[in-house]
Amino acid sequence: MQYDKSFKEEALKLSDEIGLKAAAAQLGIPYYTLSGWRNNRKKYGADLYCGSGHKRMSADPAEQRIRELEKENAELKHSNEILQEALGFFPQRRKK
Repeated sequence: MQYDKSFKEEALKLSDEIGLKAAAAQLGIPYYTLSGWRNNRKKYGADLYCGSGHKRMSADPAEQRIRELEKENAELKHSNEILQEALGFFPQRRKK
């Protein structure tokens, strides 16, 4: 079953107030579901519900830097491939 953002937020507030097991029982949702939401809230903070179809981005600056470097690395590899292909079009000059 899928739950909307507002339900999840209210469920998390309730679980903070009365506890995880009691909130899950009161809301009629599985304990492990609410527990997972709490773990995600701890891990992702304000980016917990980023919207449908979007990857969740971590607020951790180190992880953001890694993503930036991975993107830059992919762009450089692509540029390198283009240059290597271009070298194939030019005749090789040999020293005599």
